Amino acid sequence: MVRPPMGSSGLRSSKRPAPASDDLRTLCIDIGGTGIKMLVLDALGRPVNERSRELTPSPARRIAVLGVIKKMIPSQPPFDRVSVGFPGVVTRGVVKNAPNLGTKLWRGFDLQRALEKLVRRPVRVINDADLQGYGVVQNKGVELVLTLGTGLGSALFIDGRLVPNLELGHHPFKKGKTYEDCVMDRVLKRIGKKAWSQRVLEMLEPLEACFNYDVVHIGGGNAKKLRAELPKNARVFDNVDGMRGGIRLWEKANS
Repeated sequence: MVRPPMGSSGLRSSKRPAPASDDLRTLCIDIGGTGIKMLVLDALGRPVNERSRELTPSPARRIAVLGVIKKMIPSQPPFDRVSVGFPGVVTRGVVKNAPNLGTKLWRGFDLQRALEKLVRRPVRVINDADLQGYGVVQNKGVELVLTLGTGLGSALFIDGRLVPNLELGHHPFKKGKTYEDCVMDRVLKRIGKKAWSQRVLEMLEPLEACFNYDVVHIGGGNAKKLRAELPKNARVFDNVDGMRGGIRLWEKANS
């Protein structure tokens, strides 16, 4: 496939006609508490490039995070639209909270509009676990998605339909602690992979009893560190699989 000449921004030339739906490229951005990841996917969900990653600024102020994204854009292949997963509650592109980035820094911020101005392309922003869930669910029955990273992300799907902004990680679990308190990255580093893996298994028991899910999909940067035999209805997915949700997000937006 021949592509038109590009400027330094990673965007397609504005003189090129709008691409056909089978030629659309989607830039998927995952904003995490520790890292910001980017990957361009073709219309079939195949990676066009290697996933790139930069550290999330600390403190994660809006201008600093947008600055990292702006810095990363020029190294990306051409793209037509952008899908963004954000670690917090997002409603119509506006951030409601961001526990692992600093809610006071982000509450009420129209991230979708800010990114559209930055990349000059259509943008969709949703909760990060919701986005990854779109990439891995099988669209049958009740499916729970859990992402193990800086914190704990969660998403719930019923026959492929999303129940948005579940934010299960901040619900009480045991001994006055939340689910996130028990399995977050800081805990993994403190108690080690074996003990942490047992905590993940302990977390699954009440969640299955509560949601009666058919499948639980487990992803995030720490999923690969699990050292325990998971239940038969649990499956682990990798980051690229999750980022494929960036394509389905647009299919849902246009349906």
